[in-house]
Amino acid sequence: MGFTDARSDLRFTCVPWPSICIRRCEEVGSIVCAPLAIAPRICLASAIVLLVPACAGPQSALDPAGPSAEAIATTWWLMFGVGAVVWGLVVVAVLLALRRGRALSQAAGTRLIVVAGGIVPTVLLAALLAYGTYTSGRVTGRDADVDHVVRVTARQWQWVFEHLDDDGRVLARSIDRLSLPLGAMVEFHVGSDDVIHAFWIPRLGGKIDAIPGRWNTIRLRADQAGPMRGQCAEFCGLEHALMGFDVVVLERAQFDAWLAGEGTP
Repeated sequence: MGFTDARSDLRFTCVPWPSICIRRCEEVGSIVCAPLAIAPRICLASAIVLLVPACAGPQSALDPAGPSAEAIATTWWLMFGVGAVVWGLVVVAVLLALRRGRALSQAAGTRLIVVAGGIVPTVLLAALLAYGTYTSGRVTGRDADVDHVVRVTARQWQWVFEHLDDDGRVLARSIDRLSLPLGAMVEFHVGSDDVIHAFWIPRLGGKIDAIPGRWNTIRLRADQAGPMRGQCAEFCGLEHALMGFDVVVLERAQFDAWLAGEGTP
């Protein structure tokens, strides 16, 4: 939608709110108008303003607080960057192909298909596979020494956390609140009492299924004490969205005192 301001020669067009308006000319509901020449820049600035803060937060996998999550986030950004480059090259190729009067010989066309459609994708996918395999140790924590063990039991609609000693005895128990020692590798034994759930703390690492009658294992380490939140990542019923839990990272002395107090916050 566009119009001309009678008081000037500026041409205006409507762009979605929110936006950074150089000159406010009209407002209809949630629509704000801006000069046509600056509309694309406004849209780009708005997208940046909205997307950058979305990369952080207590439940953001792109705001890692441990080695596993950091490896996952790095892989994600790498794939995003490679994908953006490939997308750009495809757009350039399409634009070149649309140019009138441009024709390729059969041999050149064959080479283009083989290189762009076969060799390049194979090399990129092989590189990503090699990198993912190389970083799998950090993601799973399988080569790290375990400092603490927590048994996680999921049930509709809560999480039960039991901290175990070396003999498997329960030292402390909490519900919907997970306390962790800062800088310690924690091994989680994850199971379920009813249906399939999924244990996930995005800022610490990947997720793992909680399956009735089976215990799955995942190792995570918290290197930061910032706010964190976990969530069930498998639809488990009507109140699935409410099946979250808080994660509290404590200094080692504070954590030992918490354990000594039978898990009472």
